[in-house]
Amino acid sequence: MADLLDRATARTYASWFRALADPTRVQIVEYLARQARPMSVGEIVAAVGLAQSTVSQHLKVLTEVRFVFAEPAGTARLYRVNDACVDCFPSAADVVMGRPAPSPNGAC
Repeated sequence: MADLLDRATARTYASWFRALADPTRVQIVEYLARQARPMSVGEIVAAVGLAQSTVSQHLKVLTEVRFVFAEPAGTARLYRVNDACVDCFPSAADVVMGRPAPSPNGAC
């Protein structure tokens, strides 16, 4: 019998895939990655063109799986992409598709 991916890793990867199963969340992660700086919800709302409450809900999902970090800034929060987690995502996709995992960097 072939070795299975361990359950904890499979659970983590599944949460990542779920988080990116929405096109708006993919856009938000991509936008934050390209901007390469902490951004306010208002800036993200302006970029994606959706209501603030909708963007906030998407950011909540992305922060739960650590694709995005939320940093306090006075009474607001600034959001930035978690480069280490985003760097691990292609490796997760490779593993799930049966390809060899690249050398782990320990950042995920």
